[in-house]
Amino acid sequence: MKNNKADWLKKDLRYIWHPYTQMKDCRKCPPILIEKAKGVKLYDDKGNFYYDTISSWWCNVHGHNHPKIKAAIKKQLNSLDHTLLAGFTHKPAVLLAEKLVSITPRNLTKVFFSDNGSTAVETALKLSFQYWRNIGRKSKTKFLSLDLAYHGDTIGAMSLGGDTVFSRAFDALRFDSFKVPTPYCYRCPLGKQKTSCNIDCIKPLQNTLKKHNDKIAALILEPLLLAAGGMIVYPVEYLKRAASLAKKYNVQLILDEVATGFGRTGKMFACEHASVQPDFICLAKGITSGTLPFAATLTTDKIYSAFYDDYEKFKTFYHGHTYTANPLGCAAALATLEIFEREKTLQKLKSLVPVFHKGMEKFRHLPFVGDVRYIGMVGALELVKDKKTKRSFDVEERIGQQIFQKGLKEHLILRPLGNVIYLFLPLSIKKNQLNDILKRTVKVIANLIC
Repeated sequence: MKNNKADWLKKDLRYIWHPYTQMKDCRKCPPILIEKAKGVKLYDDKGNFYYDTISSWWCNVHGHNHPKIKAAIKKQLNSLDHTLLAGFTHKPAVLLAEKLVSITPRNLTKVFFSDNGSTAVETALKLSFQYWRNIGRKSKTKFLSLDLAYHGDTIGAMSLGGDTVFSRAFDALRFDSFKVPTPYCYRCPLGKQKTSCNIDCIKPLQNTLKKHNDKIAALILEPLLLAAGGMIVYPVEYLKRAASLAKKYNVQLILDEVATGFGRTGKMFACEHASVQPDFICLAKGITSGTLPFAATLTTDKIYSAFYDDYEKFKTFYHGHTYTANPLGCAAALATLEIFEREKTLQKLKSLVPVFHKGMEKFRHLPFVGDVRYIGMVGALELVKDKKTKRSFDVEERIGQQIFQKGLKEHLILRPLGNVIYLFLPLSIKKNQLNDILKRTVKVIANLIC
């Protein structure tokens, strides 16, 4: 006998602990039972649709249930489902590694596969740490990051994130690192205006590198967009200068493109906007268009060579994952990348992005919208209680949750980041769907009562 919706939700609340969720809230607002998905829409058990405006946590690139990705996974399943990658290999892993090297910055030549964004970052951190040890620079053990950054929930990645609700409970577990103010134009750490500053916010970074470069192994940045930190878009020039300073002071540059990679900013990778060549790039999320967990960390021949020695010299990178380069994940990733070429995804964005950005500007006049920011197909609205003073809503007011609930009634998934409401749209979205989402979102924000 088929269970009804109440039965499924009852079992959910009995057994499942949902991520980033105060489970007590679920008693009042139970999770939505999703039955299927297609394109840019999710459908619940009653047949209601919801625009997947956040790409199911920034993963979905080409739309749900894309036939080419499904076919690639099924085909691979018929020959090889999984094998270890230590002492073994398989064709999908080789093909994917070759493809990733061909589309990322040209200095990146080696690929280490893992499972998700956090593990991609952890891999880069450990490689950087051990690299300096392998070449005899054992004092370079610290890392440098932005104070509002988010790089994942594992201990190393979390240690480099900001002091936020994501990490506060685990402060005693986090290791010490250097942090500098985020280039947050709306709330400039130096109190300057974006139109007249000279990227002076780079100075704390410069000073830290100058003073502590002998201790710093690597600088880690989310290029141009701090995602979970509040969808903060920062200037290309900051990224360029940061990369230049890292090189000047002999500090490696790790670019966390977990959220920004695979077309989100209008280019395949956000670092392309600044023509930056990092020492590491971390990839996940969109790499399989959300179909399977998968990640990759790319690095250079120079770093790879520091680990290449006789086994007894203890330079081996003792790190790995059970599902490293899982064949099904590789097949899904190869199909995802092929779709970019076949469907000319990035070329189509050239006409769609301006429409999106123009639509985002329509929010600027609304009473509680303090800032409007966007890059590529990502847009964010920072809500404030007072536009003149930029005073934020208090956490207890839960303004984001109010908008989330109102958004559902308009068939939108507007999952907040504190007081920031954002759109992280699938790249497969059509112009009419985009305009419909913008229209519905304007309605939700305009009817906000505080």
